[in-house]
Amino acid sequence: MKLVRYGNPGKEKPGLIDANGQLRDLSALVKDIGPEQLGDAVLAKIAKAKTDKLPLVKGKPRMGCPVAGVGKFIAIGLNYADHAAESGLPIPAEPVVFTKAISCIQGPNDPVMLPKGSKKTDWEVELGVVIGKTARYVPQKDALSYVAGYCTINDVSEREFQIERGGTWDKGKGCDTFGPIGPWLVTRDEVPNPQKLSMWLDLNGKRMQTGSTKTMIFSVAKLVAYVSQFMTLEPGDVITTGTPPGVGLGMKPPLYLKKGDVMTLGIEGLGDQRQEVIAFKA
Repeated sequence: MKLVRYGNPGKEKPGLIDANGQLRDLSALVKDIGPEQLGDAVLAKIAKAKTDKLPLVKGKPRMGCPVAGVGKFIAIGLNYADHAAESGLPIPAEPVVFTKAISCIQGPNDPVMLPKGSKKTDWEVELGVVIGKTARYVPQKDALSYVAGYCTINDVSEREFQIERGGTWDKGKGCDTFGPIGPWLVTRDEVPNPQKLSMWLDLNGKRMQTGSTKTMIFSVAKLVAYVSQFMTLEPGDVITTGTPPGVGLGMKPPLYLKKGDVMTLGIEGLGDQRQEVIAFKA
């Protein structure tokens, strides 16, 4: 299933995309798509619904983040060998884990705002993993059963804040609007192998990133198991799993976002995003 949340910010309704690509309202079945709805039992209930009987949503409403009530937004750095190389950094022996502030989460097509004083804001197309049930010290062989589904994420990053302002990556990762998620949450039954998904990102119509999750250093299963050693993963938590090469930081000379730029990006089967870059506003 392709589950969505649509409508104005803070007033999103639950929905799904049917086999014909049409938006259907799920309000009669569930109150939202959040932690309480991400377990196998509720997802099975939604899956049994007669899609053609669900109300058809007219027009093209805004898509919000497809998951409500995200508790933790965990990110993995340098998880593609070729991206580590373009960043001038060694391949990590263990996953590099940091966090993005949940206040940066937004819809997939909402504008990305340059932070005050930003000089080096960058793009990163990434596979997002949404947790469906509580995970604590999970064995790698069982890890994917704890996943509710997958989504497209743009891990927008301010490189000066991230690298040059004291060494903690979080400073450059959680600025407002730096976490576009969606358009859909695709349930795990429709993604039998998350390690075989193509991904791309264009800037102003020019291809910048072309990659595949098959080149991840650490697989989705490894990441879920690994992170669950250090913190309890709960329903609705999101892990964004790293980016392939082609980011602005790695170009010679580096290229960074400016007002008026447009990013378009997507992952095979998980939908596309589009964000216009806007100047800082209080």
